[in-house]
Amino acid sequence: MTMQLTGIHHLTAITANAPENLRFYTQTLGLRLVKKTVNQDDTSAYHLFYADGIASPGTDLTFFDWPVGRERRGTHSISRTGLRVASADSLRWWKTRLDEAKVKAGEIREIAHRQTLDFEDQEGQRFRLTVDDGGAPAHPWDRSPVPAEHQIKGLGPITISVPSLRNTETMLVQVMNMKETSTYASPDGTGDVHVFSMGEGGPAAELHVAVEPDLPAAHQGAGAVHHVAFRVPDVEALHAWTERVHGFRVPSSGEVERYYFRSLYFREPNGVLFELATDGPGFAVDEPLETLGESLSLPPFLEPRREQIEARLKPLVVA
Repeated sequence: MTMQLTGIHHLTAITANAPENLRFYTQTLGLRLVKKTVNQDDTSAYHLFYADGIASPGTDLTFFDWPVGRERRGTHSISRTGLRVASADSLRWWKTRLDEAKVKAGEIREIAHRQTLDFEDQEGQRFRLTVDDGGAPAHPWDRSPVPAEHQIKGLGPITISVPSLRNTETMLVQVMNMKETSTYASPDGTGDVHVFSMGEGGPAAELHVAVEPDLPAAHQGAGAVHHVAFRVPDVEALHAWTERVHGFRVPSSGEVERYYFRSLYFREPNGVLFELATDGPGFAVDEPLETLGESLSLPPFLEPRREQIEARLKPLVVA
């Protein structure tokens, strides 16, 4: 049986203003802060995780808090973050909510045969709400300011921008076992977008590749996406993927223990950083599900340095 990735696991972006980031994603978008921790490679920076009510794999939108300027948009990048909602009625509800909150948002329109709504966060990260009326059931957060029926279900599709399709396509199809399932014209008029599907497909398991040779190379900063992670069921499956990636002579990080999941990092040929991440053990491994995100969590190897780490972090105060 062919090895299959099962969908989007999480997406990690960059913020230069953690308190405002926390306010926007919990109060405006209604997501749950499910883990407040630090970047394991730079403990002076928060790593904030937002997700659905039970912190399901495939719903995690995460942020590194780094003191950087805004990103320079362009190709060789993850250019748009997809978020899924349950219905066209929800999309209309979100259009009203975003307009009332003075969030920069477009109009509802059909893209790739689905109803969508584009918007940007306060630092310019580009999002697309997409109607997903099938797939796995939603797990609303009961303390969200967003009504349960309109809450964000999870991630997907994710769009990357590349100047040339050929080498990226080879990576996605031959190494990662994705299938190209459709193509559509970019709504921005910059070229074609190729849809690659994982596992059973659908918006939670699609990577959209926009071919945009006329754009300059992107430069990461606040509002940019750092990497996208794809789901593997467990550690045994990750071992198999690690061997596969190595067998194709793709440079990688080797397996990295992130405590909440285990990961493998590598870049596709146009420089976009990919991660493969296990579904478990999940965010409730070190604190109760009921109180996720309410205090600073540190993986065991950082726990002896808690006092020093906490002293360097800025308070997360939301106005």
